[in-house]
Amino acid sequence: PGVLGEILELFTRSAINMTHIESRFKSFARDGPSFHIDFQGSMKDMEVMDLMKAIKGLPGVYDVTPQEAREVPWFPMNIRELDLTTDTLDGGTALINEDHPGFHDPVYRDRRSEIVSMAKSYRHGDKLPRVRYTEQETKTWQAVYERLKALHEKWACREYREMLPQMEKYCGYAVNNIPQLPDISDFLQQRTGFTLRPISGLLSARDFLNALAFRVFYSTQYIRHHGNPFYTPEPDICHELLGHVPLFANPAFADFSQEIGLASLAATDEDVAKLAAVYWFTVEFGLLWEGEDVKAFGAGVLSSFGEMEWACSTSPSQECRDMGSMKDQ
Repeated sequence: PGVLGEILELFTRSAINMTHIESRFKSFARDGPSFHIDFQGSMKDMEVMDLMKAIKGLPGVYDVTPQEAREVPWFPMNIRELDLTTDTLDGGTALINEDHPGFHDPVYRDRRSEIVSMAKSYRHGDKLPRVRYTEQETKTWQAVYERLKALHEKWACREYREMLPQMEKYCGYAVNNIPQLPDISDFLQQRTGFTLRPISGLLSARDFLNALAFRVFYSTQYIRHHGNPFYTPEPDICHELLGHVPLFANPAFADFSQEIGLASLAATDEDVAKLAAVYWFTVEFGLLWEGEDVKAFGAGVLSSFGEMEWACSTSPSQECRDMGSMKDQ
C-alpha cells in the first residue's frame, strides 16, 4: 500500500527484476522513510530510464538517486558463511618466535595443537567443543583469576563489575574451574544475542569484525604457558573470558560491538583499518571516567594486571613501574 506499493507495481509493469529491497526510517539527508532497491539492469537501458522517470513522477517521492554497480570485497551474507572466514594469520600456532614462553616446550606445543584442531574442525551448527583442561592448566587459570579479580574490584568499570558475578553464577567462572564456551555462549545468547565461536589463532581485522555483525565473537580455547601465567604475547582463554566476554552480556556494549561489525561488511581495506582502530582503542584498550576515577572497559586492560594498574591507578606500584619502564632495555 502507499507509495512503496506503487513503486513495486511500476517494477512489475516494466518487467524489471528486483533482487533486493531494504528500508530505513530516515536517511542522512532527510527524515522520513527511504528505500534502497537492487535490480537487474543498466542505467543505460531504455526500460530502466523510463522506470526511473515514472518513479520520480509519483506523488510522495522526494528523490530518486540511481547508483552504479560497484565492486566490493567479499563479505559473509549470513552467519553460516562465517565458516569461510576462519583462516588465521598464524596458522593456529602463534609460536612463531623464541619470545613465546612455550616455544621450547614440546609438551605445551602438542597440547596447543590438540586444542587448535577442535577449533579448526568446528562448523556453524556444531556443538561448541568442550576442553578437558589439565590440572596444570587450571592452576595457571587460578593464578590469573585470583590476581585479576582483586584488581577488577578497584579498576574495572561498573558494567564489568555487575556482570562478572553473573558469569560466576551461570557460566562456571571460578578460581578452580576454567569456564567452557558452550555454557558462556548460551548465557550470552539469552542476555544480548551474542554467541561464541572457537578459533585457532589470530584472524585478520576484516574477518574478526565481520563476525561481530552477526553477534559472533571468536574465542580461543588454549591457555598461556604455565611458566609465566601473568604474561602472554597473544590472546588466550584468560584474555577472552576475563577481558572480553563479561561485557558482551551488557546490551549497550553488545550493540556497540555489532555496529562496528556491521560497518565492516563490504568496507574498503582503508575503512576496515579505521574501524579496527576504533575497536582497538575502545573494545580492546578503552578507558572511561566514573566520577573522578579512571576505569577500564577494554579487554586488553581488564585481562592484564600490569596494564590495568598502570592505566587506572593514580600511584602505580613500584613493581608496575619497573615492568613498564625502559631502564633495562
